[in-house]
Amino acid sequence: MQVILLERVAKLGQMGETVKVRDGFARNYLLPLGKALRANEANKKRFEAERATLEARNLERKSEAQTVAETLGGKSFIVVRSAGETGQLYGSVAARDIVDVLGAEGFNIGRNQVDLNNPIKTIGLHDVVLHLHAEVEIKIQINVARSADEAERQQKGESLTSADAIYGVDEDALKPEDFFNPEAEFDGDDE
Repeated sequence: MQVILLERVAKLGQMGETVKVRDGFARNYLLPLGKALRANEANKKRFEAERATLEARNLERKSEAQTVAETLGGKSFIVVRSAGETGQLYGSVAARDIVDVLGAEGFNIGRNQVDLNNPIKTIGLHDVVLHLHAEVEIKIQINVARSADEAERQQKGESLTSADAIYGVDEDALKPEDFFNPEAEFDGDDE
């Protein structure tokens, strides 16, 4: 199906371009969200008549996205979750969790604006990309930890999943003979 784009769509084209897309993509996404019109003579005339308004609205959205990007850019947000000793989360941190954390800080970000291919399943510092506008994208840091204290330690660069952090043992000082001594006598008593 041929459509006229009413705004820039990533990996598809710029505003005003006539592009060929699959019928389902046009019917289920582009047309209902107002991102495109069917390419026919009446809609081409309508687009040309509304072009200035559409460009002004797009410029306004872009400037709003840039102001949000300036305040959000480079910030770190803490997400507290339950995790095992190895750092594996019992659940996961998904896009909706990130939206909730940003909402608690006063940022109105949609779930579709969070670029998270797979949910976060381990504690640590994770970079997440936010698409605020088709032309504005920023990177924030999500600090996933078991507590606020651990989040502070992680932010300073401490590893919370190493043997030192878990057991209080220096990994570099450990030697294989500390774990197994073949010459040690066994008296048959388990205690």
